Amino acid sequence: MNKSHVDVLIIGAGISGVGAAYHLQKHCPDKSYLIVEGRDEVGGTWDLFRYPGIRSDSDMYTFGFNFKPWVEPEAIAPGDKILAYIKEAAQENGIAQHIQFGHRVISADWSSKNGAWTAQVKDLATGVLSEVVSKFLFSCGGYYNFDAGYTPRFNGVDAFEGTIIHPQQWPKDFDYSGKRVVVIGSGATAVTLVPAMAAKASQVIMLQRSPSYVVSRPECQDLANTLNKFLPKKIAYALNRWKNILLGMYFYSISKRKPDAIKKFIINGVKEAVGDDCDVAKHFTPDYNPWDQRVCSVTDGDLFEVIKSGSASIVTDHIERFTKTGILLRSGEEIEADIIVTATGLKLEMFSGMSLSKDKEVLDPSQSFVYKGMMLSEFPNFAYSVGYTNASWTLKSDLVGEYVCRLVKHMDKHKYDFCIPVVPAEGLKAEPIIDFQSGYVLRAAEEMAKQGSEKPWKLYQNYMLDRFSLGYQSVVDDSIDFRRI
Repeated sequence: MNKSHVDVLIIGAGISGVGAAYHLQKHCPDKSYLIVEGRDEVGGTWDLFRYPGIRSDSDMYTFGFNFKPWVEPEAIAPGDKILAYIKEAAQENGIAQHIQFGHRVISADWSSKNGAWTAQVKDLATGVLSEVVSKFLFSCGGYYNFDAGYTPRFNGVDAFEGTIIHPQQWPKDFDYSGKRVVVIGSGATAVTLVPAMAAKASQVIMLQRSPSYVVSRPECQDLANTLNKFLPKKIAYALNRWKNILLGMYFYSISKRKPDAIKKFIINGVKEAVGDDCDVAKHFTPDYNPWDQRVCSVTDGDLFEVIKSGSASIVTDHIERFTKTGILLRSGEEIEADIIVTATGLKLEMFSGMSLSKDKEVLDPSQSFVYKGMMLSEFPNFAYSVGYTNASWTLKSDLVGEYVCRLVKHMDKHKYDFCIPVVPAEGLKAEPIIDFQSGYVLRAAEEMAKQGSEKPWKLYQNYMLDRFSLGYQSVVDDSIDFRRI
């Protein structure tokens, strides 16, 4: 079996993996690394999803890398521009040459004797296995299964004679012109698909079991583009980035402190946008508070416009079963369709599905505690990158990438072989890792690691706190051991 050695093995060549590689090159230029990517291109999520209207739901001044200014006019950017941005970052920083495409890490075992991970890497085209030995393992493959999305078990699916598509497997060049379309779902994907498909389809109905909070955000930010026009791009980017970070934190904070006021503000905005013909109480008023689930955003109110114009509509009801020609609802109404899009969510998957072990003993993430939102108790020389639920993903992934470099440099300086977060002898009070009510989180709750009730074992979902703890505080504390073999 072919075997290679690197200092750091990075899983995934999406936005987290490319960012991790950049920070490693910058802060630890003497370290070798390899990125293993299951797909054939850089980009991760943005190479996978190709459905109509695919775009960011976070502004690109915070979703972009902290090292590469976003200079396009759109703050809420289409997917193809985001993909081009990630690819450009990989190419211009020499990262692409370190990526092994079409391969997947299926398992990794830590050897206490050797102080290293040995990863089993599968060539997805041939099935041939190889080994990569690394001192540090950095999982940057995201939080969901790329091979299949989540679709509930609908009764009578086989009876439907039309086309059923999950957005995660959107067919190339799929033509829906003049077709009757039903989009099942009420999340970020559904609210993006409906206005995009309404331009060509003869009918688009968003069928939801329960509503979500939806707010309109401008595709372009006038102040941001003015700053881009008159200031050096790095300065303009920094100002735009901090403005949006602070505004986002303020909106989240006030949503938690005054949920009724924010709920009223959001609902009133929808009423004004969709007009009197839409039942806002039924279709846009959730039974939970803002940010108990992620708030959906629509670009320049496009969803509201197609509803107001009549080119799309919303039905709030439960599905009884699929029929030959569409969907029968619990109310007795039947919706006819040629195409049904199941925008019903993701399958959460930890660490890209790879199994981890220590000295051949299985390491179970669900029995571990999260340390600083990026490592796990009893997992040696291991880190992972997962973004915020209430802010842009990349704000967190950049912090984690830089912090891993700080750990590596500290171990080199003091001649340690590995570091490992260790739960205090008195134990920790276990809490769910994410206080979030989204379906993909609830479905996988039992598989996920836990958090404690106090730092460094608690996730605060707060960029400013993380910026301080990951960016400036010492990597040494009572909860992480640095050891020599």
